[in-house]
Amino acid sequence: MIFIEVILPVILIFLSGYIVQKIFKLDIKPISTIVIYILMPALVFQTFYTTPLNSGLFYIVVTSILIFLALAIVIILLSRFTKQDLEQENALMLTAAFANSGNYGAPIVLFAFGQAGMNYAIPLMVFHSILMSVFGIYFAARGQAGIKVAIKVVLKQPTNYAIIPAILCQEFNIKIPIHFYESITLIGNCTIPIVMVILGMQLADVKAKNVDWKNISLATVIRLVLSPIIAYVICLFFPLTPLLQKVIIIMAAMPTAATTAMYAIQFNTKPQFVSSGTLVTTLLSFATLTVLLTILH
Repeated sequence: MIFIEVILPVILIFLSGYIVQKIFKLDIKPISTIVIYILMPALVFQTFYTTPLNSGLFYIVVTSILIFLALAIVIILLSRFTKQDLEQENALMLTAAFANSGNYGAPIVLFAFGQAGMNYAIPLMVFHSILMSVFGIYFAARGQAGIKVAIKVVLKQPTNYAIIPAILCQEFNIKIPIHFYESITLIGNCTIPIVMVILGMQLADVKAKNVDWKNISLATVIRLVLSPIIAYVICLFFPLTPLLQKVIIIMAAMPTAATTAMYAIQFNTKPQFVSSGTLVTTLLSFATLTVLLTILH
């Protein structure tokens, strides 16, 4: 059964982080910093060092851009149709356009499709992170900071600096001494379980008060239902392998990215709404992903 084999193990890891945070009230920031600056770069380097550059990576970039643009257009049109103000439109964009492909998507792909699926999931996760760093910051800070801040955030992402050395080592057949590579692998393999625990801790800190259920419902439908449908349609236009197509669709069906809540807080873009959207879409995704994985299998 898909739920027991794929979704439940992920829920249990989230739950462990949730319970620990409720009991001990830990500071998440130092743990997140370790993940961002040590664990994630090691995982990214490991992936791009071992995954050949091929058309699959090209299609990952192209489809990710097209899916994001389609979602952005839909959100803007719906916002104008429902007469939302600019701040609410920005909050909807943060809640509905950006998927949690790191803390949630990669583990789901790993449990569902194994290492072969992860070879696609990690590049997807990295590129989604770049899109979120640029456009997530832009929409969170629209009218306050803008594209210059977004560019600075992108340049500060350590994972971006792990990609090029890994690709160069692979392309020029530069062999890393086995003991050094084992260290990189050991650190990289810690990444997925730790980011899953962190998401559980983040959800424990979300306080869903005075929820705007009308707009949360709109964001939820876009994020969990419309996004994978758009991804499926876009995938039809490219000669993708069946596995890559499934991974792209699954990653598009993830709930709201937890990072967007931090952007919303930083720039005061309806942070309570975005945080509530993260919680609601995450909880509902346990059901929607079970259905989607059953269909794709």
